[in-house]
Amino acid sequence: MEQNNTPKKGRKKLIFPIILALVLVGALIFSAKEYFYYQSHEETDNAQIDADISPVVARVGGYVKEIRFQDNQFVHAGDTLVILDDRDYQVRLQQAQAALTATRQNVDVSETQVSEAQTGIATAQANVEAAKVRVWKANEDFNRYQNLYNDHAITKAQFDDAKAEKDAAEAALNVAQTQVPVQARKVSTNRSQVGAAASNIASRQADIDFAKLQLTYTVITAPASGIVSKRNIQLGQLVQAGQTLFAVVNEKGIYVTANFKETQMEHLRVGEKVDIVPDAYSDKPIQGTVESFSGATGAKFSLLPPDNATGNFVKVVQRVPVKITLQSDSATLGLLRPGMSVKVVVHTK
Repeated sequence: MEQNNTPKKGRKKLIFPIILALVLVGALIFSAKEYFYYQSHEETDNAQIDADISPVVARVGGYVKEIRFQDNQFVHAGDTLVILDDRDYQVRLQQAQAALTATRQNVDVSETQVSEAQTGIATAQANVEAAKVRVWKANEDFNRYQNLYNDHAITKAQFDDAKAEKDAAEAALNVAQTQVPVQARKVSTNRSQVGAAASNIASRQADIDFAKLQLTYTVITAPASGIVSKRNIQLGQLVQAGQTLFAVVNEKGIYVTANFKETQMEHLRVGEKVDIVPDAYSDKPIQGTVESFSGATGAKFSLLPPDNATGNFVKVVQRVPVKITLQSDSATLGLLRPGMSVKVVVHTK
């Protein structure tokens, strides 16, 4: 019996070394595989889906008249989503149009005054010519009467009448000549008034354009194609200019932001291929490409960035946000939502 147990004991002693050797070989193979894998890959699970989210802000105030979308509805760019009560803006447009009409009428009146003043110039010049003729005739009569008076053919009273007529004609000529520049100044003044009224036309037209623009803002459209979310308005609600009404998640603006440790950045390059595995759809990986690197670490963009100059210095490995674009033909792309977590593997070689 003792001879039969000896070989069995020997075999049992060999099992443990063999198992240990297999474990060591497996560990060596696993270590070698991991070593060569991480020589050509960089990965992180500190990554999430991001997207271009367009907040829709009211550009004018007013009461909500219509809401033409449902929560989380897909909309196309340019679709009408909200209509505000526009009666106030219609009235303002009518007021601006009435002001333009009144201004144009003022221009017409000023132009009529210019025409009248120009007619006054012609009349004044005609009066000057008539006064010159009267002066010529008065001078001729005065000369004849003077000769007759010298010959004692007429009385002193007749001579004085001729002299008075001559003086009156010359005075009338002076008055007529002074009226010409007066009428010319009236023309200049009226032309200035026409220019001022004409300049108001441009201002009134600008008021109309602004009123029309304000009127168009009462119709709020989708800025991009995507899913409408975060609605915070109701029918009949009074919204103010600058108030955020809802947001549109751009369907073509989805990408991944991966926060790599600064010690991983050495081998990362723009254009490298990326494998992306969403936590929600781990069986549906997506292909992507490294597009760009952030200009600073994530901590620098935080509300209270660390300041090592204070003396309370604790070295912490920083992370750098990396933007990764996704393949647009991926079937999983339509299932992704901003904020979802993903695992990212970058092929560095």
